[in-house]
Amino acid sequence: MLLDIYKKDGSLSAEKANLEDFVFSIEPNDHTIYLAVKSYLANQRQGTSKTKERAEVRGGGKKPWKQKGRGGARAGTSRSPLWVGGGTIFGPKPRNYREDLNKKVKSLARKSALSYKVKDNQLVVVEDFNFEKPSTKEFSTVLKALKIDGKKVLLLTHENLENVWKSGRNIPKVKILECSSASTYDLVNNQVLVMQKSSVDYFNNLYSDKKVGMN
Repeated sequence: MLLDIYKKDGSLSAEKANLEDFVFSIEPNDHTIYLAVKSYLANQRQGTSKTKERAEVRGGGKKPWKQKGRGGARAGTSRSPLWVGGGTIFGPKPRNYREDLNKKVKSLARKSALSYKVKDNQLVVVEDFNFEKPSTKEFSTVLKALKIDGKKVLLLTHENLENVWKSGRNIPKVKILECSSASTYDLVNNQVLVMQKSSVDYFNNLYSDKKVGMN
């Protein structure tokens, strides 16, 4: 599949991007996207929540009052979970929320996400560009030229372009990533996916030796 390539001034380039069918035109697998997104979100959790149980709360070593004779309920410690200042019953403990996926599921999920973007006309390919110095104004001009300003945008660059990243990091709803580090969650969590031409080539080459049996 061939797709138009835009220049950063919004005009069409003479070139066209070649989107390999085994990456950008597969039958999307919704379940793998679900698994990949669930895994990504789970792996963001720290799992460090912790409350103290009655044995961990300081104090309470002395019996508050004698066992019998007061006419009230017996009590062995002032740090009972029933008392103010006592421990917590069944409170959270540190745990690992990590979920791992095998490589085939990850690959299929990313290709499914990319195929959805093409299918829904939410993919824009631009020429490789960089800025001489960070400039939010210049980056905003590019968004306006591509008619995507105000939308939730993910820009995939072919390498770490620090000036581009610094130019767009303060613009609301804009995220900039290297194509090699984009997860399935990143690919679906936007309204418009903007890819530099070299990013398209990256995905074509990444899955070129795995096109058999992966659709």
